[in-house]
Amino acid sequence: MEGGDGPYSYTQNSEYQKQSVDSAKQLTNELIDQLLDVGNHPYSFSNSYRVADFGCSVGPNTFCAVHNIVEAVENKYKSQKMESRMPEFHVFFNDHVGNDFNTLFRNIPATGRYFAAGVPGSFHGRLLPSSTLHFAHCSTALHWLSKIPKEVTDKNSPAWNKGRIHYAGAAKEVKDAYSTQFAKDFDSFLSARAQELVPGGLMVLVSLGFPDGVQVCESSMGENFNILGSCFLDIAKTGIITQEMVDSFNLPFYYPWPSELKSLIEVNGLFEIKKIEKLVSPTRQVKPDDLAVCVLHLRAILGELIKEHFGEGITDILFKRHTNKYVESPVVSDGRYFKETSYFVFLKRKMNCAS
Repeated sequence: MEGGDGPYSYTQNSEYQKQSVDSAKQLTNELIDQLLDVGNHPYSFSNSYRVADFGCSVGPNTFCAVHNIVEAVENKYKSQKMESRMPEFHVFFNDHVGNDFNTLFRNIPATGRYFAAGVPGSFHGRLLPSSTLHFAHCSTALHWLSKIPKEVTDKNSPAWNKGRIHYAGAAKEVKDAYSTQFAKDFDSFLSARAQELVPGGLMVLVSLGFPDGVQVCESSMGENFNILGSCFLDIAKTGIITQEMVDSFNLPFYYPWPSELKSLIEVNGLFEIKKIEKLVSPTRQVKPDDLAVCVLHLRAILGELIKEHFGEGITDILFKRHTNKYVESPVVSDGRYFKETSYFVFLKRKMNCAS
């Protein structure tokens, strides 16, 4: 994500993700109240309750999510008249090593409700010691793949994604390559968290996706990626970048159906599914006057990926072209395209299973 707190930063352009965090709050509170056993909780090493937010980015949304979790656990203790046993809270903020942790730490709320630590590294692998975590959280981040499927950049593969930057509208082989990579990554994520969580530990996932059967190319998100891809092709014709650079650039995002999430969790076998539910979709429909907000949101997410692949000079040119094309697209005002949504998944680490 774009770091800092400037006009192109994720900090200033992540309202969509904030709405997903907010819409998950009530369900999170209800299930913590139902499932957290404060009378017999397996604390380890000290009387602390450890929470981790995986894929935290730079804020401010991670602070809202953590606040909601800590408050729900506190309320559970209070409702059981166990304030005297209230644990201290230790919160781990995780993201890739290139994340702007300086901005993150600078903006941590000065509430004194928890001790904070940063944990750099990919959430597709282990990040914390075994059986030391009590609650794991990951919101609007699981769709990031650990890597681009190698088949989509292989000219000799039927999944070569020539002229496109995503699987939206691409050949079935491209979609299958993305799906296979997501399955591997999600299994790695679940297995890593199962090792880190204490037996009976809890986990909330908020996953961007689509209702079963809905294809990405039918949505505003997929259409937006296709518009962006056409802008890359336009710029390649000017000679600023090459066609080969475009052909080798693919977005590392996969958006699962809820049935896929359920099946992959069951195959992994380390967690009990307590709830999978569609959340109220964040507002996607925008007025033409709000177009800049949508473009800035996309730039905050993709800016660093684009710079890394194409260099520094292309970003302003790209998003100017994107804005001009996007304003003419039906996705701006046609509700038929607003099909993407978020899914709430609440899991409990099984008590007796090998991780």
